[in-house]
Amino acid sequence: MSEPTYTAPAGGAKISIQNGKLNVPNNPIIPFIEGDGTGADIWRASVRVLDAAVAKAYGGQRKIHWLEVFAGEKSNNQFGTWLPNSTVDACREYLVSIKGPLTTPVGGGIRSLNVALRQMLDLYVCLRPVRWFKGVPSPVKKPESVDMVIFRENTEDIYAGIEYAAGSEGAQKLLDFIAQNDPKAFDKIRFGTAAKAQAWQKQLEGIGMPHREVGVEVGIGIKPVSQLGTERLVHSAISYAIANKRKSVTIVHKGNIMKFTEGAFRNWGYEVAEKFFGNQTYTWETWEKTKAAQGEAAANTEQKAALAAGKVLIKDAIADITLQQVLTRPDEFDVIATLNLNGDYLSDALAAQVGGIGIAPGGNVNYLTGHAVFEATHGTAPKYAGLDKVNPGSVILSGEMMLRYMGWTEAADAIIAAMDKAIANKKVTYDFARLMDGATEVKCSQFGDELIKNL
Repeated sequence: MSEPTYTAPAGGAKISIQNGKLNVPNNPIIPFIEGDGTGADIWRASVRVLDAAVAKAYGGQRKIHWLEVFAGEKSNNQFGTWLPNSTVDACREYLVSIKGPLTTPVGGGIRSLNVALRQMLDLYVCLRPVRWFKGVPSPVKKPESVDMVIFRENTEDIYAGIEYAAGSEGAQKLLDFIAQNDPKAFDKIRFGTAAKAQAWQKQLEGIGMPHREVGVEVGIGIKPVSQLGTERLVHSAISYAIANKRKSVTIVHKGNIMKFTEGAFRNWGYEVAEKFFGNQTYTWETWEKTKAAQGEAAANTEQKAALAAGKVLIKDAIADITLQQVLTRPDEFDVIATLNLNGDYLSDALAAQVGGIGIAPGGNVNYLTGHAVFEATHGTAPKYAGLDKVNPGSVILSGEMMLRYMGWTEAADAIIAAMDKAIANKKVTYDFARLMDGATEVKCSQFGDELIKNL
């Protein structure tokens, strides 16, 4: 089988970027990946809402020219490849694209299609806004307090990590290297030698576990965190906070334990704030310096004055404490900048507070090149495929993010207002209807109809 080839839709034009600013024509070509499983149902509903919002907002003067490109199971079935090079090239050429949920192949090869696409296009920001729509079922008492935007670093940390399987040649070589070059660090690896493993096996036999011959069976992983990767992520987060009049940026990390990766991320993040945004931000690092020199009262007065003047507060929080405090004190968080794994945990945990990932949007962005892929954040749910049943909210709201990224804010605002009204009227898909008193359950396509009616 050969790779798919794509022809630009007639009448459409490319989005471009110049001096860091997108140039969006009135007739942009936007590639879309329908998605696997329920993706077809969701996309059919979503594209109608997006088109209707654009038509309504601009009186027919603007129109998206959609270009279908292929990835995932649909691509593999038709072309024998899960992620065609021509698809990546199309997303690169047209700058802005959108996709539904994708199946990742089981077994060897690509670890995740989503991760592969992000890395191939160097989409270093995973952008996840989290807000509550009135009436959406929530497990927390005050979901209306949740209004955050997560900037999750997309290209480093364990998602770009190097792993060696236990017992493999690569794992043994790395263990030998650590043992020879940093014996103190090697001592922290509990079962890093055959002698240690066998000694512990005897203790386990003493509590009734069966005897077995053991060797060195230790999986090894390496996570990269760089200064440049940190700088561009945190710079984007602070720029967003300033542009959108947000009050704070919280650098979330586990630097108390991983001092030279997560801890470095924290330190480099503060350096970005002070070096590039010194006149527009106030940092906790500055607070600490003032406290040391003049006392806590002076530091508090200085911070209060800076925030009263409209400066953005730059602070940090340990990841595990953050997961607690976004539940107990969500109003203290605004924009969050964090590494890949922490961002994965946080974005899904926050989505659960405001209705679940079925309605959670996401975008992957490179603010330097302009490339962006907006996407559903949930899975393919194959058992519901073709049933016209599931909630299309994640793709619709990802499309809303896309329109806002393009500068088409009037259309984006119209979608938010329509979503608010539909949910307030309790005309919702099954996932919400089963949790809402007096709700009317509608199909996926009917939910799209409801939004269009409310535009």
